[in-house]
Amino acid sequence: MRLLFLGDIVGRSGRDAVTARVPELRKALRLDLVVANAENACHGFGLSPGIARDLMEAGVDVMTLGNHAWDRRDLIGEIDGLPSVVRPVNFPPGTPGQGSTVVALADGRKILIVNVMGRLFMDAMDDPFRLTLDVLSRHRLGTTVQAAVVDVHAEASSEKWAMGHVLDGKVSLVVGTHTHTPTADHRILPGGTAFQSDAGMCGDYDSIIGMQKDAAVSRFVRKMPGERLQPAEGPATVCGLLVETDDATGLARRVAPLRQGGMLSQTLPDF
Repeated sequence: MRLLFLGDIVGRSGRDAVTARVPELRKALRLDLVVANAENACHGFGLSPGIARDLMEAGVDVMTLGNHAWDRRDLIGEIDGLPSVVRPVNFPPGTPGQGSTVVALADGRKILIVNVMGRLFMDAMDDPFRLTLDVLSRHRLGTTVQAAVVDVHAEASSEKWAMGHVLDGKVSLVVGTHTHTPTADHRILPGGTAFQSDAGMCGDYDSIIGMQKDAAVSRFVRKMPGERLQPAEGPATVCGLLVETDDATGLARRVAPLRQGGMLSQTLPDF
């Protein structure tokens, strides 16, 4: 099975790049599933139901969220009707939406997607390790699901690495989001799980993590609140990670980064 995970989609520039490129990537890479973190897709803050539907129409099968999950209030009332949108599993009980979902392909194969948020330098959340393992205890990799993907939306690379090692051999892919910078540590861990501590972002890299530079720099320099941050609007780089899995075991066979468009160095997996 071939799974493409795309990093945080930021603003219109990121959305336009993803909707333009995903259809051609699905064909060129023979993709079975596309997952994208979309918590910054709506003007850089949150995800609206309308944008969620636009991304689905473009070929994004599942959208994960993070600390900006509820920045768009209209999503709160509609998320239960959007099974393709997954919010962090470690929000308190009773929070709208779901922390995981199972996607069934046309040929009957199933993929589990889990979204979890870290705690270091983030909001106070329930234990991400315990709750992720609890979800996984209800599925059997290679039997009830043929693949499993965990999006760890976290600030600290150490926490993401820890999650990777805790889940090694239990899922197909553990991938980090939130810091908007693609890391060079993609690999297959000893137990067979593909890992990258951050997939990067789908947005304009002539920016401060996707936001226009002047206002963002001013906040650092003046240490005072200023104008609301706005997404940068230049050409976006689509950043992500391609994983090929073994249907019999659910573990990773190959993993490679993807960077297309914009100003970063370009790479397209060749398997």
